Amino acid sequence: MRVARIVLQNFRAFSSLDVNITDDLCCIIGENNTGKTAILRAVQICLDNLLPSSFRSLFREDIHSGIDITHPNQVLIGIEFTGFEGRVNEEALVSTWKTAADRARIFYRFRPRPSVREQLASGDLLPGSLTLEDYQWEIRGGGDPAVDLTNITWNDEGIGEAVRFADLQSYLLVHLPALRDVENDLRNPRQSPLIRLIEAFEIDAAEQAALIAILDEANQAIAQSQTIAEIAGAIDKRFKYVSGPAFEMDATLGLSAATFRAIIRNLKIILSDLSLSSFEPGRNGLGMNNILYVAILLEYLQRRIALDRSAGQLILIEEPEAHLHPQLQFSLISALRDIGVQTILTSHSTQVTSRVPLSSIVSLTKREDATIAAGNLAHNSALNDNEIADLQRYLDATKSSLLYARKVMLVEGPAEMFLIPAMIENVYGVQLERLGISVIAIHGVHFDVYAKLFRYGSLEKKCAIVADADLIPSDADSFDPETHAPDLVALEGAFVSVFAGATTFERELVSVGRLPMLIETVRALGAPQILEQLENGLIDLQVGGMGFAEEIALRVELGRLTLNTARRFGKARFAQVAARYAHLAADLPTYIDEAYQWLTE
Repeated sequence: MRVARIVLQNFRAFSSLDVNITDDLCCIIGENNTGKTAILRAVQICLDNLLPSSFRSLFREDIHSGIDITHPNQVLIGIEFTGFEGRVNEEALVSTWKTAADRARIFYRFRPRPSVREQLASGDLLPGSLTLEDYQWEIRGGGDPAVDLTNITWNDEGIGEAVRFADLQSYLLVHLPALRDVENDLRNPRQSPLIRLIEAFEIDAAEQAALIAILDEANQAIAQSQTIAEIAGAIDKRFKYVSGPAFEMDATLGLSAATFRAIIRNLKIILSDLSLSSFEPGRNGLGMNNILYVAILLEYLQRRIALDRSAGQLILIEEPEAHLHPQLQFSLISALRDIGVQTILTSHSTQVTSRVPLSSIVSLTKREDATIAAGNLAHNSALNDNEIADLQRYLDATKSSLLYARKVMLVEGPAEMFLIPAMIENVYGVQLERLGISVIAIHGVHFDVYAKLFRYGSLEKKCAIVADADLIPSDADSFDPETHAPDLVALEGAFVSVFAGATTFERELVSVGRLPMLIETVRALGAPQILEQLENGLIDLQVGGMGFAEEIALRVELGRLTLNTARRFGKARFAQVAARYAHLAADLPTYIDEAYQWLTE
């Protein structure tokens, strides 16, 4: 059984949220304060039977700021399930929650109390006079499937059956917060997955008795040690003296009482590596302890499934990348994908998003009016299966930052990616990343695939496409722009605007204001003949006196020299060196400047 849909209304940052989840691993991404943690907390409120009731009674800060609680309203959190049919325990759990074949739902409502609703209906209490104390929460399941979760209003009555926490005890929800103290959690008998794992192995009575006998024998041997006995006697004597005859107690030294519970509470993980042997997790780094904790937890969940006592399991993880080396992040996400237990996680890591399928990514974006847009990227109706596969391969660790940027400038290749940010920083004195703008190279001219991501219900953020006029990839042998390149004008939409140069990027760099940058680039690369021609060309342009046609011819020739030099040394290398001298660029090519202005307007 897995969570298939999450609906929120008026909860924290969300006036409304409706997302479908199609994978066992769901990755929620978005900038800070877009509600990632709020979604996990909402799931807890509905499903976590260990969450104290006080956490389900909302504070004013938990209610969307657009709601006036003096007038009757509600916070609704709804969760739909699928995949439970044929599984006896899970079918039993959701038997009263079902709304269709292999579909069930549970929903939480925080709304005016029954007595308050009666007073409002009778007119004894007027809207505009309610306080937070007039609200209470309830959790129900099922109900009329014709009434969708998004259509349930505060005064709708009799929808669904009441859900008791006892019903949820067989459903296990594990929440790992972003700032977790793994070492302390492993020691805490109420939280330690190690203790739960040991208990899940169901050690039989004979083996338990044998372990208790070993501990009892060890206790006696320690107590009979001469020095230990002497210390115990000293403590006992001083304790009785301090407490006085009326309150005296006997004191001794020894290990914990010889019980099986004491044994499992005192068992510790012992680690070793090439540099150290037999050390406790306290000597370990935070990252490896996180991995250790998750490993024990996953083993416990697998054991629980094997015992056939589970009526569903769900892991909620905030920022699994915390304290982890990038390769460890890869390994952890791979393990979570393979475990067979549904996991919903939040992340800011490009390493994480590069290891999860596009179908699992839910993107949260803050709109200009401060509302939150949420989209399942692979549910984008504009994308076909081949395009989704292309995007999936593209989103590796260095390029999936387009999912995290507030605004995106898409360019053809590394040359633009190296040089455009450097020139903008010099000309305007700003760093694009500080403005929330990322320059992303797609390594080609197939902008159409990426443009389809930036639309309502998907990535609702600005995307400026910056392209050459010819749309011919620099490494293509035979490429026909008429048949292979996208129609740039057709790509424009609510979030996408196209800015195309009149020629290639390298040719567009030629101007009086940018030739000093190009001259120093050629000097650094070691092309003396080209250097001389560029220097003479700059002088001729500065002096002036040429006819219009003559000046155009000179600019075309300087552009040709620049492009050929870039090809000779490699376009990426040329741009990388040019970025060193971007401080000599006085202006930007017009189409790039227009793209910058549009993104920052």
